[in-house]
Amino acid sequence: MYTEKLQPKEFKALFLIRNALVYRQKFPSFRALNEHLGFKSPRSAYLLVDRLIKKGYLGKTPGGNFKLLKDIDEKVQTERTVEIPLVGTAPCGLPLLAEENIEEMVPISQRLARPGARYFLLHAVGNSMDQVGIQDGDLVLVREQPVANEGERIIALINDSATIKEFHRKGGKIVLMPRSSSPIHQPIIVPEKDFIIQGVVIDTIPNPFS
Repeated sequence: MYTEKLQPKEFKALFLIRNALVYRQKFPSFRALNEHLGFKSPRSAYLLVDRLIKKGYLGKTPGGNFKLLKDIDEKVQTERTVEIPLVGTAPCGLPLLAEENIEEMVPISQRLARPGARYFLLHAVGNSMDQVGIQDGDLVLVREQPVANEGERIIALINDSATIKEFHRKGGKIVLMPRSSSPIHQPIIVPEKDFIIQGVVIDTIPNPFS
């Protein structure tokens, strides 16, 4: 059995499958894979899993259940991964990357977390950004930086709480826009001096427990 390099969506799918198997002892549904990876065809997830099997990353037990042939951080060495800290959902008065916030170190492909910058992972909470593919419980990959361009999705720190929103600047104010299917979420308007940009969202890794 040999392994080949993974395409970005294959890596995302393998990460989702790995976490579901390790933490829930259950393979995620093909419907969940389709939704999290943005596929429109119901067959896309089946085809992707078949590619992971052919590339040597997944196998099956004698009972027909899926299994990892090795853990992702061992199996994806050819993918050149880097360990990224997974922090909590909000700092609660602490900087996001304070030692007390770090839950674990997660291997992420360097094609997502490119060398030369600092990154962290954050749990998304709620559905305020579900229309742009950030679902409750997803892991959000963030490039740490104090500034952002118009329209970028950012991690903003307001009153010691972290929030994921779309960044806009209008009339000397900062407007943090939700992108939600629920009307309960409204724009947050703050003076520029009252908030801090923690970083810019680079990618989203689906919630392994869906």
